[in-house]
Amino acid sequence: MNELLKVEDLVVRYGGMTAVDGMSMSIRAGEVLALVGESGCGKSSTARAVVGMERPAEGTVLFRGTAVPPLGLRRRRTEFTAIQMVFQDPNSSLNPRKRVGEQIADGVRAAQARGLNSARPDSWLEAVGLQPEMTTRYPHQFSGGQRQRIAIARALAAKPDLIVADEPISALDASSQASVAAMMRRLCLEAGAGMLFISHDLSVVRLMADRVMVMYRGSVVESGPTPLVWSEPVHPYTEALLGAIPHPDGRGVLPAAPAAEAPEEWASTLPEALSRQVETR
Repeated sequence: MNELLKVEDLVVRYGGMTAVDGMSMSIRAGEVLALVGESGCGKSSTARAVVGMERPAEGTVLFRGTAVPPLGLRRRRTEFTAIQMVFQDPNSSLNPRKRVGEQIADGVRAAQARGLNSARPDSWLEAVGLQPEMTTRYPHQFSGGQRQRIAIARALAAKPDLIVADEPISALDASSQASVAAMMRRLCLEAGAGMLFISHDLSVVRLMADRVMVMYRGSVVESGPTPLVWSEPVHPYTEALLGAIPHPDGRGVLPAAPAAEAPEEWASTLPEALSRQVETR
């Protein structure tokens, strides 16, 4: 498969704080890579650097072999509209003053600018499970889950090669999270796009991702095919995350010592865990 995204030794800093410390990863066409970890571990900072919203302090972010330029006031170069982002909160990404059909049409025009054909806005609404006639409504006339579907439709309308989804289902009710995640994976694979799927919900990640990378305090501590990470975790932090997944019988709780309170113990196991990861994966 073709490599779409290649990130090498990425460092993101805010003032004197390092949010991402030496992140490296790659994503190929038709592949879903999940980035997981607790809040504050650097997942969103990584996503923002990938799309150009944050300028790396060190390292490189390449899309199809070309460095991703930082976003500014000028219109993004046409070739980089093939990278689309879905944010956690659709209220922050949808314009409340524009009808949703007009906003999805922005994605259609981005695809056309790259010489691609894209369906009409009403067809994209139908693709994400909404009624085609809803194109004339404004964002405030939809529920939170529906607005997130609209944001996904707008991103897909641009016919992206790479989708960066930053906690796209965390704001949804439990009954719709799995269905929206499954819809995103299906539409992504149908389009042959790659996806960076960021989430703290490991139960959804297990069904969603081909590969998983686990972040802890700005660094990747484990990565591999999703089934292998689940069945044979090599780092104590990964084991703690998997152990916290709720079960119907009540099992699944957060560890007694949160990650931020046990860095020395877990950091001491990191070299061994990564060496085992290289050997087994």
